[in-house]
Amino acid sequence: MTKNTNIRISLPAVCVVWQIAMIILFGVFIRYDEESDAHWIEHMKEENISSHMENDFYYRYPSFQDVHVMIFVGFGFLMTFLKRYSFGAVGFNFLIAAFGIQWALLMQGWFHSFDKEDWKIKIGIENLINADFCVAGCLIAYGALLGKVSPVQLMVLTLFGVTLFAVEEYIILELLHVKDAGGSMVIHTFGAYYGLTISWVLYRPNLFQSKRLQGSVYHSDVFAIIGTLFLWMFWPSFNSAIADHGDGQHRAAINTYLALAASVLTTFAISSFSQKHGKLDMVHIQNATLAGGVAMGTVSEFMITPYGSLIVGFCTGIISTFGYWFLTPFMEKTLKIQDTCGIHNLHAMPGVLGGIVGAITAAAASESVYGREGLINTFDFKEATANRTVNVQGGYQAAGLCVAIAFGLIGGALVGGILKLPIWGDPADANCFEDEVYWELPDDEGDNISVSVHSNINHVRSMPPELYERNNQ
Repeated sequence: MTKNTNIRISLPAVCVVWQIAMIILFGVFIRYDEESDAHWIEHMKEENISSHMENDFYYRYPSFQDVHVMIFVGFGFLMTFLKRYSFGAVGFNFLIAAFGIQWALLMQGWFHSFDKEDWKIKIGIENLINADFCVAGCLIAYGALLGKVSPVQLMVLTLFGVTLFAVEEYIILELLHVKDAGGSMVIHTFGAYYGLTISWVLYRPNLFQSKRLQGSVYHSDVFAIIGTLFLWMFWPSFNSAIADHGDGQHRAAINTYLALAASVLTTFAISSFSQKHGKLDMVHIQNATLAGGVAMGTVSEFMITPYGSLIVGFCTGIISTFGYWFLTPFMEKTLKIQDTCGIHNLHAMPGVLGGIVGAITAAAASESVYGREGLINTFDFKEATANRTVNVQGGYQAAGLCVAIAFGLIGGALVGGILKLPIWGDPADANCFEDEVYWELPDDEGDNISVSVHSNINHVRSMPPELYERNNQ
């Protein structure tokens, strides 16, 4: 079926109207918190603070910058592996992240930073980090849909994704009092199942018509590995960014650092083993090497021990690499889930594993390992949870994982139904994974592509799958 991909009206309308809405909502609700307000000097005197260095900005800003780079550079370039979809990978990543952080500041603010005395949301540097975390869940979901949806659909996905994220985050972190500093459950598990469910709803039975564009070329894989390296280097900051000052943040960085290192060696080993002549698959190296950071998110603050971190990284490297080897084709053929970036292998399975490890580690915690004050501080056994035991905490950790999965599946099904409406300007099956649909390409690229693509589209559309496969061979 021919589809109209002209978004000249719809995309500008969505961007302008929603940005005006953000301006109005920010004007009504958003204010600086006490550490970013000009009254900071007075606050210092009231709290007997002697140095500006005690402002949270100086503790959190380096981590914020690292996380920010991961969101806009790491995630963006990681998705440039497709031979003709680099503009869409980086550009649409830029678009939905820029919108998502604004909406996230509002949604998360209403749940976490709302001052009932003046009915305002007070934001500081930690709110900016949390907004980036929220956007990460939507970018993970984008990975499953890469090349198959329009930018308008991505804006809608982000609008609902941020909203769902804020609700599930509030339930998991505030109501259940689950510990998940690096977001194995809240970010990765939710984002992955949200995207996978949408991909299932939007299943394209004739996607074989774009098979010629689903692979990579040498230079696209080089760009993608740049994204991998940015993510790999900064992931210790991601998992420790909002951890408690002092030992918790320090421990989170160490644990993540070690898990990432272990997942690299495992990935290289399994990748070589999976090929007939022992050659490495760049898809594995680009993705599964990051699995240790995903799985370490929940337990990053815990006393899992350095060798325990290596074990987690070792196991997730195996699981993730085997996922790209076996599960991705199985899911597309049998489950009708077309997962472009393999987010099930990088985010869903390692995220679930991280949640399970978190529940077990929490239940096994003891005063002999943490110390009494350390146990209270690590698991926030204060106020409403002051009488909670570690066994009970382990149960709540498991419940938090279930909530994340449920929000991803149910939310993805609902949003997928909305995105399936024929009004969003999404590409036809034969035009997926192609920048030319939504981007003006440079002359040296556009001339050759437009001739080769348009000369074959009508022929490919009318070709039955059996004939296409035979000719492609």
